[in-house]
Amino acid sequence: MEKQNVFYATGRRKKAIAKAWMKPGTGLVIINDLPIEQYFKVESARIDLIKPFVITNTLGTFDVKVRVLGGGISGQSGAVRLGITRALMLSNPDLRQVLKKAGFVKRDPRIKERKKYGQRGARARYQFSKR
Repeated sequence: MEKQNVFYATGRRKKAIAKAWMKPGTGLVIINDLPIEQYFKVESARIDLIKPFVITNTLGTFDVKVRVLGGGISGQSGAVRLGITRALMLSNPDLRQVLKKAGFVKRDPRIKERKKYGQRGARARYQFSKR
């Protein structure tokens, strides 16, 4: 969806869903009405979600506003990264090749495996006693 140079995209990872709005600006990143430093206190999560800007040499050229819900820190940062990647591709389709080569275009399909009945977890079993 495009409205006066505003690019909207959705990203998902694990149980997290991120809605990203991107427009030309000064590089301001706001997540759930908080600056990126306050929302993601873990530096690796912050670095992870600005990678699409670094790879495409567009760091500091777009303002990003994101609503993210569900999941944990890594799931949310991955969802935001995918949302930003998709919005960048909407703003300039030529960036798709660079982003695809970096592995940012495809959604990460790995999710938590469900617990099976008669077991302690998805794969962990209860201890077996012969006698």
